[in-house]
Amino acid sequence: MQVEGLSINLATIREQCGFAEAVDVCLKHGITAIAPWRDQVAAVGFEEAVRIVKSNGLKLTGLCRGGFFPAPDAAGREKAIDDNRRAVDEAAALGADCLVLVVGGLPGGSKNIDAARRMVEEGIAAVLPHARAAQVPLAIEPLHPMYAADRACVNTLGQALDVCEALGPGVGVAIDVYHVWWDPDLANQIARAGRMKAIVAHHICDWLVPTRDMLTDRGMMGDGVIDLKGIRRRIEAAGFHGAQEVEIFSADNWWKRPADEVIATCVERYRNCC
Repeated sequence: MQVEGLSINLATIREQCGFAEAVDVCLKHGITAIAPWRDQVAAVGFEEAVRIVKSNGLKLTGLCRGGFFPAPDAAGREKAIDDNRRAVDEAAALGADCLVLVVGGLPGGSKNIDAARRMVEEGIAAVLPHARAAQVPLAIEPLHPMYAADRACVNTLGQALDVCEALGPGVGVAIDVYHVWWDPDLANQIARAGRMKAIVAHHICDWLVPTRDMLTDRGMMGDGVIDLKGIRRRIEAAGFHGAQEVEIFSADNWWKRPADEVIATCVERYRNCC
């Protein structure tokens, strides 16, 4: 039986499966929506990945990832822009709903976060005409402030929406509950995103207490403190009714379990906790 409204970000079983095997596990559990990472696609071969997607009628709720725009010099920034244009082309060929952007943090040796944020906006602006021509929305994913230095200097939904407003059509947001659940202005910013028609992806997992690793200790839905149902209601009230995409990095737990168990648990928790 097909599980409607659920997508699996393939990072959730990246340690257990390559691209083809991950697709097979998802299909076994009735899941026909996925979000792969570019390295997973490259490992199986791009043409083979496209064949797998099309032959199985898969929907891609996103391709991960573009971004990482800040760099210490102009050559580094141009290299990032070129790579993001290639990522747009990959997303288009795979039929992805969006290219997710993890925008990047401080360039090496810098302490100027304002300059890094300008580089992000300038980088997205440089890629945007190519993305518009390819009809691939760019989805800025604001990351928790703990990642501001090394992964993403855009840390709130409000900041991401400011960039969307500045750049215009073709740029939206990926709302990952892990990164934004704590924000006291979240409800207002989700409503604002709805008015802007800017929500293009909704990622779910849970925040564990305690969290033992900033990157690789995300929780399965229902095991932590995030009000998943409340956030979902706000996102749907804002007009987004796309799939909820499970994205779990879990080095000491879920990445050590059989992929079949992980995906079965995702389905059960989606039905009961989300």
